[in-house]
Amino acid sequence: MQGSRLYEVAVDLTEETVSATCTCPYTGPGDCKHVVGVLLDVTENPPADQSERIEGVIDDVSSDDLRSFVVEELARNPELRDRFLARFGDTLGKSVDEYRTEIEQLFDEHARDDGLVVEATDFSRFLDSAGRYRERGHHHAAATIYRALFEGIERNMDRVDAAYDHYTETFQTALDRYVECIRAADLSDDEYQAHVDVISERTTEAVDYLAERYAAALETLRTGSN
Repeated sequence: MQGSRLYEVAVDLTEETVSATCTCPYTGPGDCKHVVGVLLDVTENPPADQSERIEGVIDDVSSDDLRSFVVEELARNPELRDRFLARFGDTLGKSVDEYRTEIEQLFDEHARDDGLVVEATDFSRFLDSAGRYRERGHHHAAATIYRALFEGIERNMDRVDAAYDHYTETFQTALDRYVECIRAADLSDDEYQAHVDVISERTTEAVDYLAERYAAALETLRTGSN
């Protein structure tokens, strides 16, 4: 597919679902034409399965060399490192502030010269990492990432000039999952209240349409039991 601009398309295929995002400003029903184009191309020209070849090479690599390679790659690739830690680590390697800084950097990268963002930013790596922690029962770690995501989006919504649905839906997803994680986590009463206070503050500080979403989340937290 050829056009006047380049967009980033990410497609996650599983046996049961297809999840796709695109950085274009399309906000209509269904997926945009760029996602459809990628799916059609994958259907007609599926990528070759290299797993057998890779497994053959791994069999010939010593455990020390393999360990050294993994450590080097994880050290220089932050996204890969996050996925690795989310799948195998017991603790989170970053704070809310650090994750939020990364999210705000994405806004900077997608902003035009006038500072406005007119494309849908891909936040899938944050959602994927949080989802991995959540699946493994590390609810507090997952909540840290979800909080950074909804706070990062809120702080930058005044820069968004298109693809509003994409940002508000991602904000809502992160907020809902944060609430679910907090309710599922093994927290003391004080820790639970601290998370309630995070949401409570935003009900008065956030802009109206986001404050309403925070208020609904706060009600869910307050009526839930810990």
